[in-house]
Amino acid sequence: MRDAAVHVIVTMPDGEGTQVARLLAAALPGARVDDARCATAAPEADYLVTGHRDAKVFEAQHALKAIFALGAGVGHLLTLPNLPPRVPLIRLEDAGMAAQMARYVLAAALRFAQRLDVYARQQRERQWRQLDPRSPATIKAGVLGMGVIGTQIAQALAAQGFRVRGHARTRKAVAGIECCAGGGELDAFLTGLDLLVAIVPLTPATTGMLDRRALALCADGAHVINIGRGALVVDDDLLALLNEGKLSGATLDVFRDEPLPADHPYWTCPGVAVTP
Repeated sequence: MRDAAVHVIVTMPDGEGTQVARLLAAALPGARVDDARCATAAPEADYLVTGHRDAKVFEAQHALKAIFALGAGVGHLLTLPNLPPRVPLIRLEDAGMAAQMARYVLAAALRFAQRLDVYARQQRERQWRQLDPRSPATIKAGVLGMGVIGTQIAQALAAQGFRVRGHARTRKAVAGIECCAGGGELDAFLTGLDLLVAIVPLTPATTGMLDRRALALCADGAHVINIGRGALVVDDDLLALLNEGKLSGATLDVFRDEPLPADHPYWTCPGVAVTP
């Protein structure tokens, strides 16, 4: 990308494109790098760097050599009707995200194990009630999606002493992790889980896969962590199971609509932790 003729265009949400374009320009001397939202951006780029679902950007792009997605998931791009055919689509497998996401999951998992979520509710209600300690070794944790990031999450949980199983489309072999594969083993994977971590990409097959039937296979009082895509979960079903007491809580970092609407029941559900 050092040829002066090379043109890179960047499309990002909420004005982040200017910053990303500036960083890329510094890393690619001689190339032209434009923010797609800038009025002076030239059309007909060689490469597109995108961090969100921008349907309009492809309307002016007819000579792309490759598309770079700044994320592990590309489902939001694959559903665009004007996505250029036969243009390579490159996604990030890690780029530092795995360690960050593993820390996020560990924080939520240890909060659940130490019953800090319960104590927080008791504090709001001014209740002083001690609970029996719970060792991670007694907690069955499942990672739904054993890709690069999911595997690191599973290993991080296992290192803390959780009893970990994983699920992927194809058979994986990870030391210390019980691995399930395919739709035929999904129910067995979910059954009896105390902690469920969802990190699968969004596809037609995974949309709504965590519905009432699937979530009800988890153990009573289970906690759900979703860091994959919001549409993996059927919101009404998750809320119903929380309100019924079947599930004890959920830690959610992704949602069907983002930003999460101010009137969404997740904001006020006692067992739900919302992070943007």
